[in-house]
Amino acid sequence: MSVPVVLVAGLHGTARAAVVDRLLADHPGAVVIRHEPRAGLDELVAGLRRLAPAAALLVVEVGDAGEPRVVAEAVIGGGLRLTGVLAALDARHMPIDIIRGDRLDPVQAGQGLGPHVAEVLARQIEYATCLALAGGDAEDVELAAAVLAHLAPCTPVHHLRDGLPRLTGPALCPRELAARVDPGTALLPCDAQTGAVTTVVWRRLRPLHPARLYAAAGELAACTVRGRGRFWLASRHERMLAWDAVAGQVTVRDAGLWMAVLPEAAWDALDPARRAGAALDWNPIIGDRVQHLVFTGPDLDRDRIHALLDACLLTPPEALAGSAAWRAYDDPFARAYGTEAVVSR
Repeated sequence: MSVPVVLVAGLHGTARAAVVDRLLADHPGAVVIRHEPRAGLDELVAGLRRLAPAAALLVVEVGDAGEPRVVAEAVIGGGLRLTGVLAALDARHMPIDIIRGDRLDPVQAGQGLGPHVAEVLARQIEYATCLALAGGDAEDVELAAAVLAHLAPCTPVHHLRDGLPRLTGPALCPRELAARVDPGTALLPCDAQTGAVTTVVWRRLRPLHPARLYAAAGELAACTVRGRGRFWLASRHERMLAWDAVAGQVTVRDAGLWMAVLPEAAWDALDPARRAGAALDWNPIIGDRVQHLVFTGPDLDRDRIHALLDACLLTPPEALAGSAAWRAYDDPFARAYGTEAVVSR
């Protein structure tokens, strides 16, 4: 269908409502449909298709804890033309909520155990193609914009008082949207310092010792607001692992095989963004295996974070022992493979 569809997600209900109202005002003939996390996606797509013939723009307001990626992929998969994914953010509350360790109400979240507030907010910010701020005074907006510049440095930020960009352009590609957040392709922030907000990047080429990293994970989670990236664990020499830390909790997930493990004949079947990312990391000996972790928080101690992680790398004698010896290491992250491992501070 040719009618454009825009998603508006966000934990902050007043900001979300303000963004929706602005879209309706800017686009005469626009129609809004609300989607709650516990509602069926098929029902949403069917409703959008019914409304499309009479609408100039379809606006999907995603409820508080809604996962924008899930909704976006359902909309595109339903043959609709998605042209924008907005995260609506209250400038006063966002910098505080991104560090909140409490959970959302299970009913509100549409699941048995509500996710952490900061976790939901981070997902909404990092997947969005546009960040829309509402409310707050000049100081609030300045701080919110500084935090967002660290969390999503490639995503444009607009305040409602200055207006929103036109969102009726080309259809978004689901693979390109996924590449924004998937571990092997995400465009992670660079080292930066903006006022009290710091981003620290750690990149190395030696594998990590699983037990030493597990012991350090709690401190890394406790001293940072957000941590993410991909890493190479010696005991899982062939697997890329994803580091995802928020609200004082680290989640480690299996992100698939390193490209170096695959036969070259299989490379063409990979997403172009994945191939491009691997090319940037490529080393003639270890391929695309890399340690690339990024941490954001207030006044982070870069030297301390680097020292903590460097101490988790294999020593030169351990590295020389080779992957057969590494597989015998005790691996506290073992339950991550196929599901996930969680380390709380």
